[in-house]
Amino acid sequence: MPSCELEVCDIEDAVKKDDLTPNDRITKRDAVLPKARARSAKNGCIESPVGDSIIPGTQKIYIKTWGCSHNNSDGEYMAGQLAAYGYKITDDSEAADLWLLNSCTVKNPSEDNFRNAIKRAQELDKHLVVAGCVPQGQPKHQSIKGISVIGVQQIDRVVEVVEETLKGHTVRLLGQKKISGKKAGGAPLDLPKIRKNPLIEIIAINTGCLNQCTYCKTKHARGDLGSYPPEEIVARARQAFEEGVVELWLTSEDTGAYGRDIGVTLPELLWQLVEVIPYGGMLRIGMTNPPYILEHLEEMAKILSHPRVYSFLHVPVQSASDNVLADMKREYSVDDFMHVVDFLKERVPGVTIATDIICGFPTETWEDFQETVALVERYKFPSLFINQFYPRPGTPAARMKRLPTEEVKRRTREVSKVFHGYHPYDHKVGEQQTVLITEDSKDGAHFVGHNKFYDQVLIHKSEGDLMGKMVQVEITSAGEHFQMARVLHETEARSPGLVEPLPKGAVSGVRTENTLVKVDQGQPSLWNDWKKVALFILLAAVLIDVLRLGYLWILE
Repeated sequence: MPSCELEVCDIEDAVKKDDLTPNDRITKRDAVLPKARARSAKNGCIESPVGDSIIPGTQKIYIKTWGCSHNNSDGEYMAGQLAAYGYKITDDSEAADLWLLNSCTVKNPSEDNFRNAIKRAQELDKHLVVAGCVPQGQPKHQSIKGISVIGVQQIDRVVEVVEETLKGHTVRLLGQKKISGKKAGGAPLDLPKIRKNPLIEIIAINTGCLNQCTYCKTKHARGDLGSYPPEEIVARARQAFEEGVVELWLTSEDTGAYGRDIGVTLPELLWQLVEVIPYGGMLRIGMTNPPYILEHLEEMAKILSHPRVYSFLHVPVQSASDNVLADMKREYSVDDFMHVVDFLKERVPGVTIATDIICGFPTETWEDFQETVALVERYKFPSLFINQFYPRPGTPAARMKRLPTEEVKRRTREVSKVFHGYHPYDHKVGEQQTVLITEDSKDGAHFVGHNKFYDQVLIHKSEGDLMGKMVQVEITSAGEHFQMARVLHETEARSPGLVEPLPKGAVSGVRTENTLVKVDQGQPSLWNDWKKVALFILLAAVLIDVLRLGYLWILE
């Protein structure tokens, strides 16, 4: 039996290697023998562990996810597998039999919210499973002692963990998936999932990264780079579009590093993906760090200019001081970052570059900070994520002497003031744009869409049923972070979807009558064009052959 450094070994050590997977498991598995624990009932009595008579479908599962799009994708996959196996996914936390809490470790607030949710679940005497980066990075933390854990690369085993937890057992799955001895991207991409938004598919193309940033806790959880093969990613994308998805998000801890562990590059993957995106559908490329995109700038400029790819890229700079970047171990200089931005702005007119800033890193001087402010003033990033430095436990930066809290807040306020002082969309008022609508606004009165540059465009719902459609609009006004628009009704709103999208809450991968309803996209696909050409050539060849035979018959 393999060794296990954790206090509680992974459940796979107690399950035979030839056991059926969650996808094809229809009968009871061989016995799993995790340690049972007594649970205290509200009335003070000791509740005995529930027996093996647990029947999936009679329990309700509440799932809460914090953090990035990668985490959200993991949450969708876990919900899909549980629903496909018979559990009912509910938004009513108090009515649920079990809570599945999918955590984020990037910032203290999100981790605090996660731990507060654990306490609340325990107060309500709920069965509990925790997932995500917090338990993966800190498996021995006191707050998750005695709680079932599902690791970030083990989400395909969530059904087993939930089933055993409902029986009163505590189980932990924290192992790493490997293929031929090398770290894999994670659980298979063809698992069932429930999309939070039926119009948007999120695909994690790799997990982990190649960096060792001194402030980052995510590295402890996601580890080193592990990429999915291009064919697996493309197959998942094709399936998503066949289920009515109109927008594809690629996510990971660093998309630019994709494929370096398996001998492929990000542009090679992107060109394959573009081929399966339907006319009018759009692709959004996730965050990439400067070091790994520098060598692909020429190809990336071509890809970002493609009509089915948003001209948008998220490239975190974190600081405009080379000294601070060195202390962060970011492995690039400010000049490298500026070269990426300047190159893309020149080759992709109108491109949107989003970036991140960390205010108050322990070694950041006032002069360092002013360099960062100057960078923001120079580029006027329309999308800027401003973060106060948080010392994450176990990271090198947590051992550095911190700046006074009030000074960190002062710097955060100053750069925020600069950000809110410019209006990046004022010059677009009066423009006519093509917008893909995929969401509702928080106020419920508007549709939310995005133009080619991934600018947020709001359209009042009185304009008609526009969800999931691509429309022509005129920008009527602009705010700091959005544009308001009216629909040009002389143009036709069309759906890019190959079929009607799945109903909200439906499990992806399960064929229903709904998934077979085709949608008129308003423009024939390239494949249809080729079929017409081929048919014309065939008919011409037949006609020529008939004329030739007639000519020979006349000669005879």
